[in-house]
Amino acid sequence: MSETAQIYDVLVVGGGINGTGIAADCAGRGLDVLLCEQQDLASATSSNSSKLIHGGLRYLEHYEFRLVKEALAEREVLLKNAPHIMWPMIFRLPHQPHLRPAWLIRTGLFLYDHLAKRVTLPASRGIRFGADSPLQSHIKKGFEYADGWVDDSRLVVSNALAAAQYGTKIATRTRCIQARRQQDHWLVTLQPAQQAAYQIKTRAIVNAGGPWVAKLFDEALEDKSPQNVRLVKGSHIVVPRLHTQPHAYMLQNQDQRIVFVIPFEDNFTLIGTTDVEYHGDPAKVQISDEEICYLLQISNHYFNKQLTASDIVSSFSGVRPLLDDESASAQTVTRDYKLELSTQQGKLPLLSVFGGKITTYRKLAEAATDKLTEFFPGASGRWTANQPLPGGDFSSVEVLSAELRAAYPWLPELLLRRYLRSYGSRARLFLQQAVTLADLGQDFGHGLFAAEVRYLMTEEWAQSAEDILWRRSKLGLYFSPAQTAVLAGFIAQQPATAAVTTAIATAVATTATAAVATTVTSNTTPALATIG
Repeated sequence: MSETAQIYDVLVVGGGINGTGIAADCAGRGLDVLLCEQQDLASATSSNSSKLIHGGLRYLEHYEFRLVKEALAEREVLLKNAPHIMWPMIFRLPHQPHLRPAWLIRTGLFLYDHLAKRVTLPASRGIRFGADSPLQSHIKKGFEYADGWVDDSRLVVSNALAAAQYGTKIATRTRCIQARRQQDHWLVTLQPAQQAAYQIKTRAIVNAGGPWVAKLFDEALEDKSPQNVRLVKGSHIVVPRLHTQPHAYMLQNQDQRIVFVIPFEDNFTLIGTTDVEYHGDPAKVQISDEEICYLLQISNHYFNKQLTASDIVSSFSGVRPLLDDESASAQTVTRDYKLELSTQQGKLPLLSVFGGKITTYRKLAEAATDKLTEFFPGASGRWTANQPLPGGDFSSVEVLSAELRAAYPWLPELLLRRYLRSYGSRARLFLQQAVTLADLGQDFGHGLFAAEVRYLMTEEWAQSAEDILWRRSKLGLYFSPAQTAVLAGFIAQQPATAAVTTAIATAVATTATAAVATTVTSNTTPALATIG
């Protein structure tokens, strides 16, 4: 085990959307930040959401007006700052008068339109479903409103890239196994997978462990968590596309819950989510037969195209670490967040994040960083509201598309579109001087070439086929087991990358003392259907 001479300002534990957002905000204000994540970035809750940037229309029924207002305002900020991985989406809400009366829905949509300023999105309206509707013929009326869609795992990676651009060191597959306050710093032991543990010093710690936020208190901090966390499982299924229209649907169910039916990755439809109390290991969560039946039944109740379990192409489940407000049911638990700060004699802060939702991650990160900068007088002020995320620094998708099409006229249109929607302006980093498709190197199938794989490994911390196929992209929907094995073999042959080893190399380079450490191998990332 080694102890480093360097003292970081902030150690962020957790590589989900809250952790990477806080790391980026802190680093942009001039703080020296290290982020550690026990698996891959976005390997748990943050890659298993409904992929929506939304105010949360149904939260109005629970009188969470402040949360909805903040989320609606953030929706506009995020659509502006990340136009490559976020875009507007129109939702249609079929009216079922026996579930919610029309006046109640109109009132909710009026509030949704006016609680925060709309810049890019149209107002809601009533609609009639015509002969071309994919819905069953008895459904004649409904409502239409606008929200935002996001590639959730790429949002996490984009925040990690922003953090790295400001000097943050990112250590994936690295667990925080112990943290103790010393006189003027925290002494923290980090355990990389299949490598020796090492120690770092830091002046502050952020516990952004998501479903593991309380576990970090129990195991690494040996302290009692200041808040109770309620784990709620949300599951989704992916099926062949239900219809060819660009709209998403918001379906009401008899139990007063709603389910989204969303166009997904061109050829599929995403259906979800459920709300189920969860008491197991977040790393082993998976969809149940009951949840599958629930999602199929509600889809079949509304749509002409009838589904069975055999139509399911893929599924995923995530555990939402919600703030326990003692609600009677999982669906009514607040989606708001709380930041808990503890210190020792006014120093050595520990800031813990409880709850939250992906739409308000930037505001959460800003509030968290505000609390931390009270301990760092030299830190600068807020900056993220008007700063594009990496890859989002272009005037419009149309302009960037035209520029890339002119520079790389040989790129197939579908591939160009995926590059735009995944990397934005950063696509140039791996396209570089290529003049033919063959210049991109080995073709692994479905538009994945060696140039992109190497970029993801050297710049975006990808280390496995799963990282690339399910979190840096969604190409796993198309890849066969044989194709995945070929990709895994290629990855195994690549040298260790700078992005992966940066944090560890820094620790070793600044070693003050050294001792022998026992290597502890962390669990491998579970398959898609069991990602926590």
